[in-house]
Amino acid sequence: MENPLPPASELAFIDRELAHLDARRLQLLGRREWLVRVLNAPVAPPVSGPVPPGRPAPGRGPGPSWPPAPPVAARRETSAPGAQNVLLVLGAVLLAVAALAFTLVSWGSLGIGGRAVVLAALTGTALAVPAPLLRRGLASTAESVAAVGLLLTVLDAYALREVALGDVPPAWYAAGASAVLAALWSGYGMSLRKLRLPLPVALAAAQWTLPCLALALHVGRTAGGWTLLVLAALNAALGLWAGPSAAAAPRVWPAVRILAGVFAALAGLGAVGVGLALAADASTPGGGLSAAALLGAAGSAFVVVACRIRQEQLVPLLAGAGGLVWVLVVQTLVIPRGTAWGPVFFVLVSLPLPAALRVTALPVRVRHGLAGAGVAVAGLGGLVAFLWALRVLVAPAPVLDAVWGAGSPRVELDWRGPQVVVVALIAAAVALWLERASGRREARVAAVPLAWGALFAAPVAFSVPVAGVCAGQLAVTAAALLVALGLARAPAAAGVRIAAGACGAAGAASLTVAALDGRAATFAVWAALGALCAAGAAYGRGPLAPRAVATVVGTGYATGLLLALAAVLELPARQWPLLVLLVPAAAALPGPRAGALRIPLEAAGAAAGGLALVLALGAGEAPFLALVLGLAGVVCAGAAVRVDRRAVGWAAGALFLAAAWVRLAASGVSVPEAYTLPVTVPALVVGWLRRRRDPAASSSWATYGPGLAATLLPSLIAVWADPHWTRPLLLGLGSLAVTLAGARGRLQAPLVLGGVTLGLVALHELAPYVVQVVDALPRWLPPALAGALLLAVGATYEKRLRDARRLRTALGKLR
Repeated sequence: MENPLPPASELAFIDRELAHLDARRLQLLGRREWLVRVLNAPVAPPVSGPVPPGRPAPGRGPGPSWPPAPPVAARRETSAPGAQNVLLVLGAVLLAVAALAFTLVSWGSLGIGGRAVVLAALTGTALAVPAPLLRRGLASTAESVAAVGLLLTVLDAYALREVALGDVPPAWYAAGASAVLAALWSGYGMSLRKLRLPLPVALAAAQWTLPCLALALHVGRTAGGWTLLVLAALNAALGLWAGPSAAAAPRVWPAVRILAGVFAALAGLGAVGVGLALAADASTPGGGLSAAALLGAAGSAFVVVACRIRQEQLVPLLAGAGGLVWVLVVQTLVIPRGTAWGPVFFVLVSLPLPAALRVTALPVRVRHGLAGAGVAVAGLGGLVAFLWALRVLVAPAPVLDAVWGAGSPRVELDWRGPQVVVVALIAAAVALWLERASGRREARVAAVPLAWGALFAAPVAFSVPVAGVCAGQLAVTAAALLVALGLARAPAAAGVRIAAGACGAAGAASLTVAALDGRAATFAVWAALGALCAAGAAYGRGPLAPRAVATVVGTGYATGLLLALAAVLELPARQWPLLVLLVPAAAALPGPRAGALRIPLEAAGAAAGGLALVLALGAGEAPFLALVLGLAGVVCAGAAVRVDRRAVGWAAGALFLAAAWVRLAASGVSVPEAYTLPVTVPALVVGWLRRRRDPAASSSWATYGPGLAATLLPSLIAVWADPHWTRPLLLGLGSLAVTLAGARGRLQAPLVLGGVTLGLVALHELAPYVVQVVDALPRWLPPALAGALLLAVGATYEKRLRDARRLRTALGKLR
């Protein structure tokens, strides 16, 4: 295509046209957006105004003059009602402050008439203004002015007290003033029902009438408690009456119901507190009866409210509170004071509460709340008893300071011992009953540790003789382990088995330590526990993990019995490892017949073998250590015979080598070849077998390098410190044989290692003569020879470099 413009000018022209097109496109998009907003708006857009975005002003660009887009309003950070409420609150606060200042400061400057006129005018105005404000729809303003009016009524009561009723006792005046103010504010709120403040404030003022009246009458604590209970009942009735069920009742705001419920709860708790104080201080049957009556009425009130209240989430809480108060009532009437069995009676009197689950006349949530109260009491008592009984578990700890010493481990539970056992058993029974009644399986899980703790502590708590304590605790532990390992008649749930396993493990640990108090006890208890673990591992049902743990623990008991036997036979300490090695030997015998328990069995055997090595090392006698290492190697070699345990052969070789080294060291052998050749020969044999099976699998450095280096390097180091001629000769011959074998087999590792060793041995042998020759030469000759050598090397540098490259290539071709 022919174009008269140069390329640069044409490119600039195209860029300008594209820019105009982009600008036009943006103008059209802006116009389209404005038209969409106009079509969606309920009112027609204005015909004049600012130019819409994206459009040029008339006369400043292409296209007709278009009507403007509506302006975007600025975002407001607060709403109009919010700002209004803030202003009204601030105004009400300022008016309240002004009223307080007037009453407290400027009151004395006015006469009686002036005071009455000012207070009456302010109060009447403040209480009358909200009505027209509400008719005009200014509800927030009316609330603020009403708040000021209510505050002025309080100031009126204060002023009346200071001026005319100063002789009235404070309690009487407070009771009367609170009642009058409550009635006034209630009537005011009922007349202006759109106001939300007067009714809650009237309810709050009414709370002071009965307590102040009780103070004015100088009633005792009993009457004060009943006063609080009556106040709680009135508040609860108001909350229930103001609920949705009272269709014919006047409208009461939800805030009144909530506030009445809060006041009812506070007053009820106060009445319960007074009842508990009366029960604690009661020294006569009459005092106990009055406290029980007050507590019983409070508990009944809680339950009645729970049956009538509509908030379902509060029903169990109120019913549970009522149940707990009833328990306190029965405790006050039945349980003797100062008895040591008080905790037992306290748990016993809570037992009827879980039976509420079967009372169909009560609502479901009420039944659950009552049952929960009983379970909470029994559970708390059981938990405390269980924690107290755990002292029996840690009682045998002092035995570790004197194994097989005199005496026996005992724990003193003083007077609480029998009570602890009984409380824990009751709590376990409650948990089992709850599981049957409600179907909650976790209750049965909780019963396991409670029952086990009670039975485990029972022999000690009831001062049974030592043999009976050991037998009883062993029987309880065995029962728990049988359940955990699946040996019980009826299969148990997973949670029950886990809980029983934890209890059985704790009991076994305690018995294991306690049995160290006597030799007969050690053998009897350890043998019984070991046999139980072996039976559980062999015949247990269920998951593999408990059986594996039983296998390891049973192996540990077998090891402990062997050590105890060695101690009883008074064998020397160096011979104890020989008996312990019987355990890994026995563990390796079953092999595949052990099935899934093979790995834990062999791991436990390996741990016992390690213990034997530690004992042999601790004995401090090298010959016996070498013997133990050799026997351990024999056990590993026997296990390595099986195809799937070939890897154990490496451990056997290491143990044999260690046994040989220890034996040589014990015999005073200091020749390094005696220690290195037992490593080199097997390593070379293994390398030869590996290369024979797969010649291309690995290089000679991996197959022959470690074995050759294990002997050549230590011997070479010994040659340079050996003044005799025997070792250099033998090492030279051996390195020569290795070099020739490497050259014949084209193997890199033997050729390099043998050649380097041979060269260094030759240098060692020629070193004395070289020194003599150097001493005989003139002093100027060595520098001259070095210079001549450098000249020769420099002159033949390229040739030597090619020779070095050929040597490297030749070595690289070797395997």
